[in-house]
Amino acid sequence: MQNYKHGSHSIWDCKYHIVWVTKYRYSLLGGDVGLRCRELLREISRSKKMIIYAGSINRDHVHVLIGIPPNLSVSKGVQFLKGKSSYKLLSEFSSLRKRYWGQHLWARGYWVASSGNVTDEVWREYIKNQKPNEPDDDFSVV
Repeated sequence: MQNYKHGSHSIWDCKYHIVWVTKYRYSLLGGDVGLRCRELLREISRSKKMIIYAGSINRDHVHVLIGIPPNLSVSKGVQFLKGKSSYKLLSEFSSLRKRYWGQHLWARGYWVASSGNVTDEVWREYIKNQKPNEPDDDFSVV
């Protein structure tokens, strides 16, 4: 029970592998934009008590292995991550505002699988194989 998270009236361990892509699959998440996106996803997840176990930001999509508390649905968690990160990235990078003048950085939808189908180690290995070997506390920008 040491790895479980505790709420006021619950004990939980809900992990999900979530993937979402940029609108039109444009490759724009490299460099400073990708690093800032990583920081934003960490901030947003902390503010909503979500825990990122592993992550990878590729040029046109994002992978995260994330723990979402039971009082927050998966769709609501993804809504927070995509919505707040899109708003902040578009306000901070003028190059993104020019390309995405309609205020939508991310494409509609996302892919999700609960971690219960496979072990967490399999997901972490899969996410690590999405990038070249660069140690950065299990969350990288490619």
